[in-house]
Amino acid sequence: MVELNAHTVVFAIFSIITLGGAVGVVWNRNLVSSSYWLIFSLFGVAGLFVLLSAPFLAAVQVLVYIGAVGILITFSVMLTRGMTQIKDVFNRQSAASGVVAVLLFVVLLVGVVLPVWGPSGALSSAPASDVVATTAELGVALVDGSQYVLPFELVSLLLTAALLGAIVIARDQDK
Repeated sequence: MVELNAHTVVFAIFSIITLGGAVGVVWNRNLVSSSYWLIFSLFGVAGLFVLLSAPFLAAVQVLVYIGAVGILITFSVMLTRGMTQIKDVFNRQSAASGVVAVLLFVVLLVGVVLPVWGPSGALSSAPASDVVATTAELGVALVDGSQYVLPFELVSLLLTAALLGAIVIARDQDK
């Protein structure tokens, strides 16, 4: 039985925010509104990171995903939506996509949830790692030239190129 305490209530709230935002992304027909729902869902994930005692990951989630990627997607959609001249087209694949979503949920349930909690419902007794990296060690790994600085530089260049491309396309549309 799940104990009802403050952590459980806050976990439920952030789970509802995350899942509600994800459903809003999928069901909304407006791309700009879908990008807002994505930001809402990513905020819920940041809250879950706080509950997991990972404040650095929560800050990265807010700064990188919400602050950079979410806003970049919003601006890109807003800048390029008018030039596509796409009319709203409705397809008949919603039933098939629902079946695929249910099958994916079952696969994730069997592949992820059952091995962790097992058939008895108790958390698996697998030994936890004794090595815990501190935030300082993670920061050094992210800026050290021999570790992870190159992927972050490449991602920043990719996001900058995407934003510049959206601006160029939007400006060409005005001519």
